[in-house]
Amino acid sequence: MKTRILFLMLFMASYGFSQTVNDYIAVVIPMRYELQKTENQYRLQTLTKINLQKAGFQAFYATETIPAEITDRCSLLYLDLVKDSGFLVTKLYVTFKDCYGTIVFQSATGKSREKEFEAAYSEALNNAFNNVYALNYTYNGNTNFAPKARITAQSLPVVTAPSVVVPAPSVPAVAVIPAASSSVAVPVIAASTSKSETKSSEINSSDLLYAQPTSYGYQLIDSEPKVVMKVYKTSNPASFMAKKGDIQGALVSKDNQWFFEYYQNDKLVSEKIDVKF
Repeated sequence: MKTRILFLMLFMASYGFSQTVNDYIAVVIPMRYELQKTENQYRLQTLTKINLQKAGFQAFYATETIPAEITDRCSLLYLDLVKDSGFLVTKLYVTFKDCYGTIVFQSATGKSREKEFEAAYSEALNNAFNNVYALNYTYNGNTNFAPKARITAQSLPVVTAPSVVVPAPSVPAVAVIPAASSSVAVPVIAASTSKSETKSSEINSSDLLYAQPTSYGYQLIDSEPKVVMKVYKTSNPASFMAKKGDIQGALVSKDNQWFFEYYQNDKLVSEKIDVKF
C-alpha cells in the first residue's frame, strides 16, 4: 500500500513538472558550470544542448543570439548542471530555473563509475537527462507570465566618505573620495551625464541587466540574453566582487543604485550599472 502511494506521489510530481516546463519556449545553457574550470570543459555544454534538443526543447548557449520573436526573458528556462558528492561515483543532476531563480524542475541524480573525468561526466549527464526525456516536453504556447515580487539584495549600509563632484563640460567629472584608512585622497573617474541623458538611459530598457542566480552569486545578462558580467558573493550582500570581460572590480550599492568600480591606469573608475535582481 505504501509503495502504491509513493508511486502515485512521484507520478503526480512528475506530471506537475511536465505541465510547468511546457509553459517555457526555450532553455538557456551557461557556458560554464560550477564544476568546470573552463567553458565547455569535457564538452558538457555541447552534450547538454544535444540532450535538450533530443528532448524536444529549443536550446541556446548563453552567448548565442536569441531569435527576435522571443522577447520575454521570463519565457525562457535557465539550465544548470550540479555535481553531487559521492565516493568513487560521479553524481550529476540537472535543474531548470525561471528568470527569478526559482527551480521549476530538478532531475534525479545521474551516476557514473568511470574513472576518467570526461567519460564519467558524460555518462552521468546522459543518465540525468533520462528524467528530462520522461517529461515529454511540448511547448504549450503560454505567453502569460504573472508578475512576481522583485528580488533584491538586502539593503545594508555601505560605509563611504562623502564625495564632492566637480563637473566639467567636455571631460569626465572627477570625484575626490578620502580614503578610509589614510589621509590620501583617491581620485574617482565618473562619466558625466546631463539630466536628460540620465532620464533617457533609465527609459532605455536595453541597458538594463538581469541578475541570474548562480552557485557563486549572479551572472548579469542583457536582453539577448548574453552574459555581460559575473558577480561573486561576499559577506556583505550590498557588495560583490565582479568581472566584466577582462576587467575585475567590485559591484557596490550606493543610495539604492549599483556601481561597477575598478582601477584603470591607477585611477578608480565608477560605472553606474542598471541591474534588476
